[in-house]
Amino acid sequence: MSQQVELTATPRSITGTGPVKAIRGEGLVPGVYYNGQGENILVQIPELALSKAYEKVGLSHVLTLKIDQDGKVIEKPSLIRELKRHPFKRQILHVDFLGIDLTKKIRVDIPVRITGKCKGVVLGGVLNVFREHLTIECLPLAVPDAIVIDVTEMEIGQNLQVADVKAPEGVSVVYDENFSVVGVATPEAEAEAEAAEGAQA
Repeated sequence: MSQQVELTATPRSITGTGPVKAIRGEGLVPGVYYNGQGENILVQIPELALSKAYEKVGLSHVLTLKIDQDGKVIEKPSLIRELKRHPFKRQILHVDFLGIDLTKKIRVDIPVRITGKCKGVVLGGVLNVFREHLTIECLPLAVPDAIVIDVTEMEIGQNLQVADVKAPEGVSVVYDENFSVVGVATPEAEAEAEAAEGAQA
């Protein structure tokens, strides 16, 4: 993330199903800011602004939550920890913000992005991505948008293990056991795998 996202919230004293429903009717989303030091602040945020911020930061990038308290704005570096939506509408029902220390490393899940024209696929193989997200650890402002994997030189029958995934400087990929992230299968092996899946369905 090259540009820091800012989101302004105001404190709320209203709780309970009825009053909170009224807040939502005004285009506001009830939420909670909390951190590891026990601080807990009930807030409300304009839904449109929250939706736009979430599109940029998701659940893995830092935003600056600006809480306006009695005319004094307090800035809180935060992650969106959870965002709840209506079961069949796009309406945001609630949001949780986790306050973080920008000097301490965090763990978040980020997407895997495949790049390159795979040599094995050119020769007839089938590219399989086994993990679409990986867990990383780094300082909050160093979280990359994705882990980029270049499959150009991968051949048929070759798998790339998570232990061999290259991350940007200052970023570590976190895992307990080594596993395959991406691989190139023969057409025959892919057909057998699909047939086995079909038999189990």
